[in-house]
Amino acid sequence: MTMHKKIALASLATMLTVPAFAQFAKPEDAVKYRKSALFVMQQNFSRVAAMAGGKAPFDAKVAADSAAVAEFMSKLPWAAFGEGTDKGETRAKPEIWKEQAKFKEYSEAMQAEMSKLATAAKGGNLDAIKTAVNATGGSCKTCHDAYRKD
Repeated sequence: MTMHKKIALASLATMLTVPAFAQFAKPEDAVKYRKSALFVMQQNFSRVAAMAGGKAPFDAKVAADSAAVAEFMSKLPWAAFGEGTDKGETRAKPEIWKEQAKFKEYSEAMQAEMSKLATAAKGGNLDAIKTAVNATGGSCKTCHDAYRKD
């Protein structure tokens, strides 16, 4: 990773993690935060998944960098599912707040799979990446099926 990318990633990390440790000023801020974190995670995961699925040329460095960003981002949105964030422009189902233990279990399972993907991508083996992409995508789907409005 180039120095510029490292600086940009560090800056992004700082900007995105600060709100997670502080209270959000308004519920809408929390919703925006989690949507942004999930979007960046999804974009980076999709880049690796496209390579694994043969829809994009395989580039080991891009896969590793994208998987690392997706792994980092996978840790951020959960602090923004607090009280009052079930309203407004959100695709989150009300079940999230009724089944918090199960929702947390699903989020932790996805984070674990995302870590495995980052490790596989770091290794540069396309077959290992494909396996990790499938497992990660499956964990995302499990949570989306239960807790995301279409």
